Amino acid sequence: MNEQDQIQIAREVVDAFGASNWERSSQLLSNTVYHELATQRHITGWDDILEVFKGWKQAMPDIFGTVTSAISSGNQVTLEITWEGTHTGPLVTPDGTIEASGKSQKTPSAWIFEFEGGNIKESRHYFDLLTFLQQIGAA
Repeated sequence: MNEQDQIQIAREVVDAFGASNWERSSQLLSNTVYHELATQRHITGWDDILEVFKGWKQAMPDIFGTVTSAISSGNQVTLEITWEGTHTGPLVTPDGTIEASGKSQKTPSAWIFEFEGGNIKESRHYFDLLTFLQQIGAA
């Protein structure tokens, strides 16, 4: 698998999440470890990753990501993404639930994917949690 193929697969992860296409997400992330550094979550296995993804979609059903840049080197792809959505549902966090604010947010992030044998082995998602919380009125 070449670097452009890896970039395409990483982009598909973002698109599948935005479309709530859990079947495609499962195909892409079934045997991976997901690190969501802003929330300090380290998740292994599709079932637990799906729970986290659905939690974000519950809080912002319209959330989608726009990939603004992509780079690949060896077995690693880095995407720069802008996430946009409206906080219309409860956001469940380890510290409690943030009730819907009705406010829109636009949050920058970087998501790094590591590939092994043509599949995503691990990913690390960095996003600006403070900016996100400020925009929805929670900080």
